[in-house]
Amino acid sequence: MKKNIILEKIMFKTNRFYLKKMQQECAGKTILITGASSGIGEQLAFLLGQVDCRLILVARRTEKLYAMKAEIEGMKAAVEVFSADLRVDRELGSFLDFVHKIGKLDIIISNAGKSIHRPIFQSFGRDHDFTRTMAINYFAPVRLIMSLLPLLKQSGGHIVNVSSINALMTPMPHWAAYQASKSAFDAWFRSAAPELNSNGIAASTVYLPLVRTPMIEPTAAYRTVPAMEAHQAARLIGSILYSKKRTWRPWWLWPVQAASIFVHQLPERRN
Repeated sequence: MKKNIILEKIMFKTNRFYLKKMQQECAGKTILITGASSGIGEQLAFLLGQVDCRLILVARRTEKLYAMKAEIEGMKAAVEVFSADLRVDRELGSFLDFVHKIGKLDIIISNAGKSIHRPIFQSFGRDHDFTRTMAINYFAPVRLIMSLLPLLKQSGGHIVNVSSINALMTPMPHWAAYQASKSAFDAWFRSAAPELNSNGIAASTVYLPLVRTPMIEPTAAYRTVPAMEAHQAARLIGSILYSKKRTWRPWWLWPVQAASIFVHQLPERRN
């Protein structure tokens, strides 16, 4: 554990974050956070709670959202909450109607996602391993952004894609569903970015490493490896809101990418 602490300090050294800059940039703006009830989304909601802005928080857990609303509104931000499973067309559609009725949107932080680590030979009869992952990691953010583009164009807005380093690495065994879905949205967003920019909308992607959140708990192997803390990821995203940096990735990513190519070429051990 001590080794992990040392590694984490090296790998996830604190990025410079200036609260006042974020407050100045986001003051008076309407900011949407998907996947807002836990992990990075929750930490980000409380960080932005220190800003005189309007937050729109969407996630599946109704009680948690309302508890967050009560706490954050004791700070500076005003908060709107909406309970929805964005994988479900009807619920996503209802949420989009809700946002359009608000009529103003400046920033989308596309954070909702699903991780899955499973060999394909354990996915027989489990088509939902792929359909659900693709639904939340690709189709939902595409539909959400496409619907809300008119509002963002009107405000000269900003979209932040909270992605993963997996989207930049060689495809690895046991990650077929996850890497395919994250890579799909990454490719879509990079293709869309020039068009967004030409219409006055900033586009940023944050390629995060492993982050210690409830989403990774089902994967036992993650419990003993170095990971970024959710509050660190939130502060990083907060800095992107005022810097408008187009991409962020860990300083150590390139050797990991090279190693992933080597590992991918190793023959799989047969049972």
